[in-house]
Amino acid sequence: MVQFEANFDGLVGPTHNYAGLSYGNVASQSNAQDASNPKEAAKQGLKKMKALSELGLVQGVLAPQERPDIDTLKRLGFTGTDAQILDKAFREDPVLLAACCSASSMWTANAATVSPSADTQDGRIHFTPANLTNKFHRSIEHEVTGRILSQVFADERHFKHHAALPTNEYFGDEGAANHTRLCGDYSQAGVELFVYGRSAFDLKAPAPKRYPARQTLEASRAIARLHGLGDNTAIFIQQNPEVIDQGVFHNDVIAVGNQNVLFYHQQAFLHTEQALAEIRAKLPGTELHFIEVPTTEVPLQDAVKSYLFNTQIVTLKPGHMAIIAPTECRDTPSVNAYLNKLTGLNSPIREVHFMDVKQSMRNGGGPACLRLRVAMTELEHAATNQACLMNDALFARLNQWVDQHYRDRLTLSDLRDPALLQESRTALDELTRILQLGSVYPFQR
Repeated sequence: MVQFEANFDGLVGPTHNYAGLSYGNVASQSNAQDASNPKEAAKQGLKKMKALSELGLVQGVLAPQERPDIDTLKRLGFTGTDAQILDKAFREDPVLLAACCSASSMWTANAATVSPSADTQDGRIHFTPANLTNKFHRSIEHEVTGRILSQVFADERHFKHHAALPTNEYFGDEGAANHTRLCGDYSQAGVELFVYGRSAFDLKAPAPKRYPARQTLEASRAIARLHGLGDNTAIFIQQNPEVIDQGVFHNDVIAVGNQNVLFYHQQAFLHTEQALAEIRAKLPGTELHFIEVPTTEVPLQDAVKSYLFNTQIVTLKPGHMAIIAPTECRDTPSVNAYLNKLTGLNSPIREVHFMDVKQSMRNGGGPACLRLRVAMTELEHAATNQACLMNDALFARLNQWVDQHYRDRLTLSDLRDPALLQESRTALDELTRILQLGSVYPFQR
């Protein structure tokens, strides 16, 4: 049975802005208050999707959230017309308004955790939207995320959708940003690595001191149970608390895997050798490549600044992989030198492709943040909503859509503009027709 990995990237929404909402994300906080360019951001994301499609990969598109989120503002006590609600929120609590205008759903690595059918007990692909409880601006996403995923992957014979975990700190779940999968071949059962920052119930266990650990062990275990993963399929690894305190807010900022390759920084995990031994034991007979990047060659801060590990590793043909990296990797001397060396090592990684996603990078998300990985068979691919799969026609149509509806400059004070709300709703209403999603947004229901 032919099986491959598809990437579904988040389309940047019309309210893309730099509000600096993500405490613990150095890039997000560093660029707070700057003017953003939603049109450029969306086009950069589309170019990345098109480039991966042209490399021969299956590439999909996931729609953004409705923003500004008027329904949430109403739940928080703001009343009147939509325009009055926006004005009151801006005057009384501009930070809250910015949170309700966040376009962070572009980072679909946080949209959900996905387990392919080769790993699950019922032979279906399982999806659980992330509750993202650690950040208010993201905790209001999961309901609409679930609706969108249910429209993209609608056939119940092939796909199983779960509700998000309970929305409290004990089950904080950040989705695929803390999850990766290793296997010999996509068609074979693999092991799913759940990387957590802390144990919510064991207060004596190691945990970061400066920045919050957003993924709990309890959440990771719950996802594994929901997805029907056996003891030989799920592995739980703790992220090094010290690197969380240095700005490594998700595992995908410090490690990335693909098939039989795990690419990680020397400081990524709390008990590295123990984790690697467990992977070897659960994938007997698979030739594994553990590529550890030494601190002496790439200091941790260079890895975070360049997002070396927030790159994508993709398989172009059997035994031949490529890294999809932001241009910041090329522009950081230690990282560029390491990548030049990496392609010459005895590993499947043979190429590096640099992508300009600066609008996303300045807000704290690189190429890997922008995509949700879905390993699937040809039958599952055929059952996927074909209107959401990238091709020349969709690329041209979405670029035209962005040109028609997006602004090329957005400041935080613009978020109170009722015209922005109307522009966003008009754009999203048209987008749901383009992608054949039906009525997924509150204003449509």
